[in-house]
Formats: sequence, structure tokens, C-alpha cells
Amino acid sequence: MASSTVISNRPFKAVETLLGGRGVLRVAPRSSLDWVKMIRKGIPAAAVESLTRTLGVSQSELAATLGIPERTLARRKREGMLTSEESAKLVRLARVVGRAHEVFENLDAALNWLKSPNAALAGAAPLTLLDTDIGAESVLDTLGRIEHGVFA
Repeated sequence: MASSTVISNRPFKAVETLLGGRGVLRVAPRSSLDWVKMIRKGIPAAAVESLTRTLGVSQSELAATLGIPERTLARRKREGMLTSEESAKLVRLARVVGRAHEVFENLDAALNWLKSPNAALAGAAPLTLLDTDIGAESVLDTLGRIEHGVFA
């Protein structure tokens, strides 16, 4: 019974790394529910820098991808902590990047795919869709299709 109440953290290991690991997050979440608690509390703003470096984008581009005004993001970095809503958006982005890395088996290839227009997404670059849950689901669905050879 306990195994059904504690959800595995395996899919989140890449997310943890992308967000700066324990050095930035200050904890090592062991389950999905630990991530929920962390998001509700707020993720350290230093995780934004870690993801910005990994993606190779400017703070302005990251702000647009997250759907967070750039000035708000800059203020959060000064304050040191994201709100729960901003934390959820950051984790959503990291989850998609982690999934793309898993599918393409190469971070550079994954980032190139995320930044390039995609016919399966009506010509939109996947990163431009991640400011909404539905957009992120569409990108994850497309990655699943690629993984199974539907869009090669």
C-alpha cells in the first residue's frame, strides 16, 4: 500500500539537475509529493539562472517562455525566491527540457529541437508554447510521438 502513495522521483531527477541540484534547491526531493511541497513553498530564484545557462537563452527569452514578466523575474532574483505559481512554471519548463533530453539522448539536440519551428506544432517552436499547460502538454505529446517514431 505504501508504494502506491509515494510516487517515484525518477522522472524528476533531470528536473533537479536542470534547476541546479541540491546546491540551489537546498533539498533533494525524493518523490513527486516532495516536489509539490517545494513548489508550494517556492523554489529559490537561483534555479532560474541555472536553467537560463543550460538553455542558452537570455533572461528576457526565459521570462517569455515562462510567461512571467521580465521585471517580475528580475525582482524575484533579487528577493531570492519564486512564488508557488512561478515555481510551477519553472518546474514545467525543466520537465519538458528533461523529457526532450531523454527522447533525443543529447542535450544539444534537445535544445535545438525545442528552439526550432515544428510542423507538428503548427510551425511553432516548442519553447514558445511552454507558457501554458496545454502548450506544454502538446510539446510532451509531440516528444512521445517522436520517441515512438511517429514524427521522425
